[in-house]
Amino acid sequence: MLEHCGIFLVVKMKEILHVQGGQCGIQIGAKFWEVVCDEHGIDATGRYIGKSDLQLERVNVYYNEASCGRFVPRAVLMDLEPGTMDSVRTGPYGAGKNWAKGHYTEGAELIDSVLDVVRKEAENCDCLQGIHGSRGGEKESSMVECGEGEDNGDGGTFE
Repeated sequence: MLEHCGIFLVVKMKEILHVQGGQCGIQIGAKFWEVVCDEHGIDATGRYIGKSDLQLERVNVYYNEASCGRFVPRAVLMDLEPGTMDSVRTGPYGAGKNWAKGHYTEGAELIDSVLDVVRKEAENCDCLQGIHGSRGGEKESSMVECGEGEDNGDGGTFE
């Protein structure tokens, strides 16, 4: 809350949803989360271990805070092959278990469930600033493109 000329202003924290698709996108995203965790003082289990209040100041831009005080990355991962997601999930930064997963199916069959997960994550935000993504791989790229311009149910489009 800020005070300006005797008037209190409520400032909503802007939030970013990170969508990672394909082997390359998931690997780039995994490195992205390692860097963001380090910058905000978040360890691999999602606990704050930093030394500065500045690290926590904008932590909600990238993370949801769980009821147990842990920070969970606001991210959706998708891939048609499970190997890359399995390696991220079982790696040091996979403790959040917040992943969308598609096994041995074509992107056209999976796109609706992926868009539902992205839509739900976006709806959970108080002030969604944007969706940041990393993608790679031929099949996953076409899967993401299939979802562009989908009707979001309220007369607009979800992109």
